[in-house]
Amino acid sequence: MGSSYRTEWWRPDLPGAETDRSEALAPAISGSAPGSVPFWGLMAFTFILLIAPQNQFPALEPLRLGLVTAALAIASYLLDRFLHWRPLSLWSREIGLAFGIAGWAILTMPFSSWVGGSVSFFLDVYVKTLAVFWLLANVVDNASRIRKIAWGLSVMAVPLTVTALNNFFTGYFYDKKTLRIAGYDAGLSENPNDLAPLLNLIVPLTVALLLSRRTPMARLSLIAVLGLEVITILATFSRGGFIVLATILLVYLWQFRRRRERKWVWAILLVMTLSVPLFGPAYVSRLATITDIESDQTGSAQSRWNDTVTAAGLVLKSPIFGAGIGNNILALNEARGDDWSLVHNVYLEHAVDLGVPALVLFLMLLKGCIRSASNVQKRSDGIPALREVFYFAEAIKVSLIAFSVAGLFYPVAYHFYFYYFAGLAVALEAVYRAEVSVRP
Repeated sequence: MGSSYRTEWWRPDLPGAETDRSEALAPAISGSAPGSVPFWGLMAFTFILLIAPQNQFPALEPLRLGLVTAALAIASYLLDRFLHWRPLSLWSREIGLAFGIAGWAILTMPFSSWVGGSVSFFLDVYVKTLAVFWLLANVVDNASRIRKIAWGLSVMAVPLTVTALNNFFTGYFYDKKTLRIAGYDAGLSENPNDLAPLLNLIVPLTVALLLSRRTPMARLSLIAVLGLEVITILATFSRGGFIVLATILLVYLWQFRRRRERKWVWAILLVMTLSVPLFGPAYVSRLATITDIESDQTGSAQSRWNDTVTAAGLVLKSPIFGAGIGNNILALNEARGDDWSLVHNVYLEHAVDLGVPALVLFLMLLKGCIRSASNVQKRSDGIPALREVFYFAEAIKVSLIAFSVAGLFYPVAYHFYFYYFAGLAVALEAVYRAEVSVRP
């Protein structure tokens, strides 16, 4: 279920159609690279999304920096395509599946338990997420750009981790009863349960940079960043975050089983082991509730499990249309009483909101993105000129596998966590073809 790129409808088939079609496609794709303005607009949006300067400087808030930068990036991209008579978008199976979920959300809105709420959520959240997913898939078209994104995310993770660790050591807690630290003052990282999956998704990109860099200074810097990311994930006291981090390590152990890079996995395990005493016995006690939910004195584990069971029952009652996009919180309230909490499961979010059809589309999208990254990794393996592409493809695959596990614990079905990395996975095919086309 890898990405399937098509030539433009108006291009005639080249003579010698029996030759490898991928060779014919490579120049077409690499030659249609958009300009740098939309890419740097995308980078600026990513900075605003993660760092949220408007929260640090309230005078910036009325400017709506996130919306403005995203709109400028998209507008400049479309203008570039129009001026150069190029197709407005590449097409892949994964893009079709993502927009298929959006289409199903629109079709099911008349059956929503709160139509106005679904329309508002769709426009305010999901449309923006899909726009960035689409822009990533189209703009990130060479190894240099994917490298810049990896560096950008890794560097942007530093203030998030430093702030969170400072909050831990100074006793600034999000929940004092459970010693849950306050995260970074931004939408994707303020809650420790949001900060943990965000950092987990960035970790593989930091690893890819570490493996592909040669200079000692770059490597030392990346080792420091990686250490901060791992320690902060533990400091969030997120059970799901710990499980996802363990999943990342297991995947890398398997990937590196015959490679010399496996030493880095053992180094991360050592950092984790040495970090645990910093958090005291409360951390070990919290992890113990993963397998013994009744031992959780806060009641959160029991509540999550009860909501999972309730959500599964709701899917059985309305398997086709669901409660409407963004309405699972209302459906849960009606089924088990007012608690105003989301179902902490990406898969059940899709099923409760949009029914089983949307869940199937999402599973196909997730699988397709993982397979797309895996295919690029395999094709670039052992080719020195594509060494960097290999590491980034591997990293994006690991991030998506990590999300597939994180999806069992977090209510982030329609947010940037998955779709940002899904966009990179779709872009990998164009990155690979562009790099191959310029190699002798």
